[in-house]
Amino acid sequence: MTEQTTGAADAAAQPHRGGTELTHRQILTILGGLMVGMFLAALDQTIMATATRTIADDLQGFELQAWATTAFLITSTISTPLYGKLSDIYGRRPFFLFAIAVFIVGSVLCGLAETMYQLAAYRAVQGIGAGGLMSLALAIIGDIVPPRERAKYQGLFLAVFGSASVIGPILGGFFADAETLLGTDGWRWVFYINVPIGLVAMAVVAKVLHIPHTRRDHRIDWPGALALIVGLVPLLTVAEQGRDWGWGSGRSILCYVVGAVGIVLFLLAERAYGDEALLPMRLFRNRTVSVGAASSAILGMAMFGGLMTVPLYLQIVKGASPTEAGLQMIPFVVGIMAGSITSGQLIARTGRYRIFPIIGSSLMLVALVLFATIDADTPLGITMIYMVVMGLGLGGNMQPMITAVQNAVSPREIGVATSSVTFFRSMGGTLGTAVFLSVLFNVLPGNISSAFRTAQATPEFQQALAADPGQAALLQQAQGGNALDDTSFLTRLTDVVSHPFKVGFADSMSVVFVIAAAVMVLGLIVVLFLPELALSDRSAAAARADEAAAEADAAGPGAPAASVTAAMRGERT
Repeated sequence: MTEQTTGAADAAAQPHRGGTELTHRQILTILGGLMVGMFLAALDQTIMATATRTIADDLQGFELQAWATTAFLITSTISTPLYGKLSDIYGRRPFFLFAIAVFIVGSVLCGLAETMYQLAAYRAVQGIGAGGLMSLALAIIGDIVPPRERAKYQGLFLAVFGSASVIGPILGGFFADAETLLGTDGWRWVFYINVPIGLVAMAVVAKVLHIPHTRRDHRIDWPGALALIVGLVPLLTVAEQGRDWGWGSGRSILCYVVGAVGIVLFLLAERAYGDEALLPMRLFRNRTVSVGAASSAILGMAMFGGLMTVPLYLQIVKGASPTEAGLQMIPFVVGIMAGSITSGQLIARTGRYRIFPIIGSSLMLVALVLFATIDADTPLGITMIYMVVMGLGLGGNMQPMITAVQNAVSPREIGVATSSVTFFRSMGGTLGTAVFLSVLFNVLPGNISSAFRTAQATPEFQQALAADPGQAALLQQAQGGNALDDTSFLTRLTDVVSHPFKVGFADSMSVVFVIAAAVMVLGLIVVLFLPELALSDRSAAAARADEAAAEADAAGPGAPAASVTAAMRGERT
């Protein structure tokens, strides 16, 4: 009987010993499913960029566009650590499928929106799904590909991200330019296009995403999740609405107090739950994780907050259509791909990663300073060069930091560690978008008025008004509050009359980039503290299998066969 028990244990352990790493073909099969899901997430991030102005104008809420962006980022940020923790416990596959399904439902609802407030609410639903798409895909990569070899497969994901980054703005522009398409407003297809892609993603993921997972019993940190919601929602809301409410108003102070209470409760919950916490505090005693989280938050703030204004600049100041603005953003995408491919290949060859986030952060700082010098008359070619520099910085920063963090933690914590970095990047992006758009719209009216006062003293401006008296009425609109609700009036102004509005917008954008550059200085200082660790040659899944085998060996030949087999089994996830 003992021999049979021992034999059963050895048979259970056998698949996890020796050849535990997946073959190249198996990895490519799994990556096929991930790539479709990542394409969905990447497409949504880029397709909105060139369509936002048209959507906001059609829904009469140009000033309210931050709500749609902020709502999406809030829910995606809050849901990210939940996906990471739950997938560590129950496996990646069911939560990846759930994320896609919720994203599809949110996309349909967004396409049905009739007001900017409805759009913001539905974007919040969409964000719940988006929170799992990118973070779980990155965690699964960590499961199946060793850090040292990740660059071999990085090009495939870059091809997906790059394709979505190019196709997204073009599709967004095409839909925004179309009055109607198949009987509905063209811009609504910015969201409806996610439905067929999402269904394909679900079908592919359900078929190919099968990797071993050993389930372990854990408590779920629901109190921490609830406290995180209580803490972040009011703080992010006041960040966006503070300029309208007044930073010292009663509503703002209430948000500060509720947010602070929520954060304190969250920290108490994380301490109480220990290793089972949503974001285990122990992880942040690891210097690589703490540096990765801090630098990702700062990177997200500078990146999202700064670059949100570029598509608006191209359309409002340079007069590009949404489709043209999408095409004009291609240099940025080229920079990201070039930076990512170069850093990935060099990491694979040298096994060293620390230098790349440092170089990437430095390039981002340079790009933000250069963007701050742009005015209404800056040649488009110069702006595109600055986009390439920014893209190179981002490409050299993002993936190496994820690789460093995944390499520094236990293979059983890949999900929560990856989601932690993604969470802080999203949180930084949420704050950056809310704060920087608030700054933009706060300084914009004054800069426009100042630019018009200066222009009115010039003969060219006076002659333009005298030649077409109808311009005066449109000019009155431009100087009033309605200018920020619907910017389409600019197309009806002559170049001379509209130029002061463009100057005012460009000057306001420069303020945003100056602040973003100051934030990025802090990010560069933080990333200098990133340690250099030897990159593992084992994937997380293989390392976990070895740990399970060691536990089975430790159980000894007298252990019940059922318990040993249960400890060793790889559940299909």
